[in-house]
Amino acid sequence: MTDDQLLRYSRHILLNEIGVDGQERISQGRVLVVGLGGLGSPVALYLASAGVGHMTLVDHDTVDLTNLQRQVAHTMAHLGRSKVLSAQAAIHAINPHVEVSPLPIKADAELLERLVPGADLVLDCSDNFATRHAINAACVAHGKPLVSGAAIRFDGQISVYDPRDTSSPCYACVFPPDASVGETRCATMGVFAPLVGIIGTMQAAEALKLLSGAGQSLAGRLLMLDGRHMAFTEVRVPRDPKCPVCEGRP
Repeated sequence: MTDDQLLRYSRHILLNEIGVDGQERISQGRVLVVGLGGLGSPVALYLASAGVGHMTLVDHDTVDLTNLQRQVAHTMAHLGRSKVLSAQAAIHAINPHVEVSPLPIKADAELLERLVPGADLVLDCSDNFATRHAINAACVAHGKPLVSGAAIRFDGQISVYDPRDTSSPCYACVFPPDASVGETRCATMGVFAPLVGIIGTMQAAEALKLLSGAGQSLAGRLLMLDGRHMAFTEVRVPRDPKCPVCEGRP
């Protein structure tokens, strides 16, 4: 590491659980972030500040005035601009050494099949079940850990789905793809602005732990937040042996 890097990341290096070796693993990490809205904003900013080596950003949307209530990576100056390009600018304003590949396109199965194999881990910051299941399927197929978050109204949730761990469920074990789930969107249901910051920051924390080897991940646990009372509930989530996505996985 250079003197500049040792100084920039000194507060991580001072942590026994991270140290120089852990910080170097972070700096060599390659992450895929799907969704650069309320969750993806803090994810991108904290991973940048921590010095993640390469980030691939995927989002087909553009910055709208209604986004600015909660999507802190974007500013008035970037209204109408692609969210991935706006986020790239915010990332480089914090840390110009982070390599960013911005992809202003929709994350479908074909794209994920190309991108997931090259990532060390994937962060799902999307806002719909179809995309979440497509991301999960790609992560299971290629054995990549997935950090998944969601937030609506005052309610948030986060977990890690790690196919490298034989006891860890995948997203489909917990939320079956054939289940009848009504989509809820911020445009119609609303979302408490700091809630996405809390969940997104926790996603960044789980990603940095996975990259550095620090602590224990949320794999096998679903953490839910009631923002009205600021109360966390943790639920153990086992792997489903009959899951249509990860059944037969070693």
